[in-house]
Amino acid sequence: MNTLRRFRSTIAAHVGCGALLLSLAGTVHAVAQTSPLVLDRVVAVVNNQAILESDLLKEKRLSILEPNVAGQTAESPQLALQRLISRTLIRQQIREEDAQTAVPTADEVAARLSGLRKELPVCVRENCATDAGWNAFLQVHDLTQLEVEAYLRSRLEILHFIEIRFRQGIRIEQQQIATYYHDTLLPQYQSGQTVPTLEQVAPRIEEILLQQQVNTLFSGWLDNLRKQGDVEVLDSTLEAAASPNQGAGAQ
Repeated sequence: MNTLRRFRSTIAAHVGCGALLLSLAGTVHAVAQTSPLVLDRVVAVVNNQAILESDLLKEKRLSILEPNVAGQTAESPQLALQRLISRTLIRQQIREEDAQTAVPTADEVAARLSGLRKELPVCVRENCATDAGWNAFLQVHDLTQLEVEAYLRSRLEILHFIEIRFRQGIRIEQQQIATYYHDTLLPQYQSGQTVPTLEQVAPRIEEILLQQQVNTLFSGWLDNLRKQGDVEVLDSTLEAAASPNQGAGAQ
């Protein structure tokens, strides 16, 4: 009889453990079904290179540093994605052409950061020129120093590449400079204001005209990259009608 009771007790113990394990397994399965854990997701693919949702969220935060975006309207995910796609295409081309000269130095990044803190309108308003103001700016906009430096390094890399690839061979004639001076610059001065001479502003006008031509060449080149490349936006809500070149790095 004692042997039979021990046998029954052993069976009951095993059955109880099994029921507990089944119960735990069922609970875990139920949690997994009701609360799926999503770490990240792909929102677009550019020539087999994925752009993640986390990349998009970071781009939206960094948009405060974009000279053509900051302080205007709330950044849309569509526009942020278009900038990401454009820069991805450009960086792919930089790697393909092995443009080593496009890599910015640490001093160049530091100089650009110093200029951004002093000149970017939103930074001027928030007193970023001081260390206390800059640290407050980073905290308010959920940014880190490393993220800002990486953003500036990427933009400098793209700007260097554009200069090397498109600026060479462009010539600005003296007649173009004179036309810009008389037709565009002089009308901006009001009566009684001191007007600079053509000789004084000719170098600056030449730079403006040169940059206009570079931007034209760059925009056409980037549009061609998009047409030839394989760009797929996986989330239909992120399709944008905005210009795909905005914020790509041509400024």
